[in-house]
Order: sequence, then structure tokens, then C-alpha cells
Amino acid sequence: MILTGGKIFTADPSRPYAQALAVRGERVVAVGSTAQISKLAGPRTRRIELRGRTVVPGFNDAHTHLPGGSPLGRSFHFPKLPLLAGPSTAQVLDTLAKLARQTPAGTWLQGEIGLSVLQDPQARRAALDAVAPRHPVLLHTPWGHGCVVNSLALQQLGIGEADPDPLGGAYERDSGTGRLTGSLLEYGSWGPRRDLNGHLPDSAWVRLLRAYGAEALRFGITSVQDMAGTLPPAQTVRVVQAARLPLRHRIMPYFMTSPRGFKHGEWAGVNHQPTPLARVEGRKYVLDATPLEGGALMRRPYPGRPGWYGHLNFPADTVRQLLRHALATSDPLMLHIVGDSTASLVLHLMGQLADDATWRRKRVRFEHGDGLAPDLRPRARAMGIVVVQNASHYVADMDQQHGAATHIPAGFRSLLDSGVLFALGSDGPMNPFLNILFAATLADPKEALTREQAVRAYTAGAAYAEFQEQQKGTLAPGKLADLAVLSQDIFTVPPPALPGTVSELTMVGGKVVYEAKAAVKR
Repeated sequence: MILTGGKIFTADPSRPYAQALAVRGERVVAVGSTAQISKLAGPRTRRIELRGRTVVPGFNDAHTHLPGGSPLGRSFHFPKLPLLAGPSTAQVLDTLAKLARQTPAGTWLQGEIGLSVLQDPQARRAALDAVAPRHPVLLHTPWGHGCVVNSLALQQLGIGEADPDPLGGAYERDSGTGRLTGSLLEYGSWGPRRDLNGHLPDSAWVRLLRAYGAEALRFGITSVQDMAGTLPPAQTVRVVQAARLPLRHRIMPYFMTSPRGFKHGEWAGVNHQPTPLARVEGRKYVLDATPLEGGALMRRPYPGRPGWYGHLNFPADTVRQLLRHALATSDPLMLHIVGDSTASLVLHLMGQLADDATWRRKRVRFEHGDGLAPDLRPRARAMGIVVVQNASHYVADMDQQHGAATHIPAGFRSLLDSGVLFALGSDGPMNPFLNILFAATLADPKEALTREQAVRAYTAGAAYAEFQEQQKGTLAPGKLADLAVLSQDIFTVPPPALPGTVSELTMVGGKVVYEAKAAVKR
């Protein structure tokens, strides 16, 4: 196959742009001018005339959560309200009361909330019981940190009044009575919610995953790196095996906890290569929360909260054990790190346990890495830390509204300039062109990326973050032919037009896996 007459962004610094490329089998065999590549065509060659269209390496979403979709029972959200503030307590209780009257008893009611409800001590178990006593209720934030449940939900989630907190999480209790309030924090929330999702049959999750895969290919996404905490491990692998997505799927175990420690054994017996394009690899741990709810561990107190610096999910000795284990095994390590105090502690512990060269070989990932402040970057660069950032977390009006912009540095351009290895993932809207827009229009113009930098971070950077830079991430001879032919030139269109971009032809390993009707002339 040859693709000629286009604008091919290779993401290869030695030759960033070309007009044409040739594919044999699953790999790129040549990149060059249209005249050069046309000479390679034979009688069985499929010729694709690009007519000036832009081609990029297939996008590699370095941080996503699969599968997604509607939870068990009946769900609700408030799309016209500010995402982070969310609905008021009165709005949520009114909605629950109406749904409870309309829905058979025993049906789960799950709703999306923001800070208004999460931080309201009155929006707890007792208030939910009053409006929906016969329905299990679970309210959660869209950013994944913090949820509130009622009494029936606690019962069905298997959480008792006397149960101790799991490692890395908490069951909030009333300071006077010691009774559970229904607020579940960090690992106290994720394990029960994961098990609840497992009640939905495999067939439903297979449909959701296939729908996700189809949408990903339409956006030119050819690889996804899945922080796999949505479903129990065995079910995750069964669903992936049944869905057989035609894109590359890296499943990164996200270990839940009990009061006794991590449940590492859950992933031990699963098939680590469920399909030819899917593999199970790595370990993810969440060390702190986010600045939105005040959970990221900071070196300075939070604005308006004297004496409050946030919280580390695990004792420092536990973090040390996780790092020591990473040194003793071949498992890649992913650490959710948002606060600058958390980043400082981890770098300090790493320095105590091994030299820089040893850590560079491990490529420890700081997921989000927001708190990797300028004074910490030389150590991070020396140790080969890979920061996987998410541009949608830095939409200007959200940050300014909640003070996050002044508390957490959005280090994009300065991270690159400091030599810290950098990748982009979604952890939010799937659309890579929307995320490229966000990365190129940060509130601080000095930190905004060029579009070329953003695409490199979404392709070559993401491939490096999963030890696959020799196989994919750039369009160069010998690399896998994972690519997308785009509907418009994302490097020159006006910024507001970027999110409307789609792929008109998506290729994975030299095989066309998506093609818009009549979009590409043969």
C-alpha cells in the first residue's frame, strides 16, 4: 500500500514532514516524496491518493479508563451546570425523591455530583435515606475522587458500621456517634464501585467496549493505555477477550485494597495476552487525590484552609515498599501523583533506594504529575520520570474558579524545556483534537504547547511511556503502520475548528480498520 500526495506529520524529529509513505505487511517501509514512493508501487499495490490531506501517527491515549458507559440501575447528571461545582444538595435530593417514586424499589440510583454536594456535611447518608429509603443510592464526582452513598447502598456494597478502613481509603464517620456518614474516600470508594460494576453482565460491557473502540478509531486512536479499575480483573480480561477491539489495548492493573493491604493476588491468574492486540502489564497506585477536593498533598496550605496541606493516601513506608518492589520486578510502575509534596517525597525515596541510571531503566510514570514543580524537575529528569499529563484538567475557567491554577502549576511547555519526558492522555473527553486544543490554549500562554508538540506527546511520547518507542509512535521505516488520515489539517485550522476533526481512514498494523465512506480516493 502507498499513500501519496499528502502532508504526513511523522512525529520523527529527523524528518517531521513528508508527502508519502509505503506500507508492506504491518510496517512502514519507506517515507519520502510522492515521486519517490510512487516508484515502489507494483501491480498488487493499493494506492491511496491523499489529495493534500494530513496524516499523523495513530494517537496513543496514554491515560484512559475502559470500558465506560452507563452504570448499573438508573443514572442522572446535570449537564447544564458547572462541572466542578455541580448541582446543589437541594437539586440532588429533589431529583432522587422523584426518581425513587418512578423507579422500582431496589433499583440502584446513581448520580453525578460536584463540590457543592461533596463538601456539604448535610448531603450524607441520612439525607439520602430520607428521600430514597428503598433504593441503594450512589453519588460520585466526574473526576473520580469522592462519593456518597445511603444506608441500603452501604449494605449492598458490603460495608458494615464496624468495618475498618481499607488501606489508602476511608469510610467517613460522624465525629460524635462514630456512625458511617456514607462518604467513601479514595480506595474506600473505588473497590466497592468496581465490584458494583461487576454486577452488570459481560455482554453489556462488551457492547460498551465495542462502542468505545469504534469511536476511538473514528478519532484516529490506534492505542489505548487503560487504568483498569472499572471492573474486577477476571471480568476485565473476559470482556476484552470477547470484544476483540481492532486497536492496541494495554491493560494496566489498578490494585484495590483491604484493611490488610493491597489485593495483588487478584491479577495473578489472569490471561496476560487476552487478544493479539491486548496485553496486561504494569502496576498503578494512587498516592494522593486532587486539589479540587483538597486531597492532593501540597507543600503550602490550601488557599482559605489554614493548616490544611492535603493528604497522602499511604504511609511513606508503604510508598517505599511499592518503589522497592518496582526495583525487584520487571513490572512498569504508574503512580498517580498530583501534589508537589507527594512528588517531592517520591523522588526523595527513589533517591534513597537506587541510583539514577537504575531508575531511568524503569521509566516510572507520574500520572498527571501536576505537582512536579520547577525545583523538582532536575531530579525527575535525571531519574527518567515520565509525566503523563491530561490537558482537559486545565480548562482555564475551571481552574480559575476553584483556585487550582494558582495552587498547581500546569507544566506543559516548561516540562518539555526542562527535559522531563512527557506524554499526553485523555483521562476525560476521548477526542484527541479537543485535548490538543486544550494543550495549545492553556491559561498561561508560556505553558501552551504547539500543535506539533501536542501531537508528538500524544504519539511518540505515549509510545515511550509504554516502552514501545521502537515499535510505534512515529511514521518511519520499520515502525508499525499505525496511522490516521485526517479530515482537516490540524496544524493550520483555526483553533475552534480542531475538535471537529475526525479520521477518514485509520490503520493499525498496516490494516485499514476504519474508513469513512468515499472519504479517500483510491
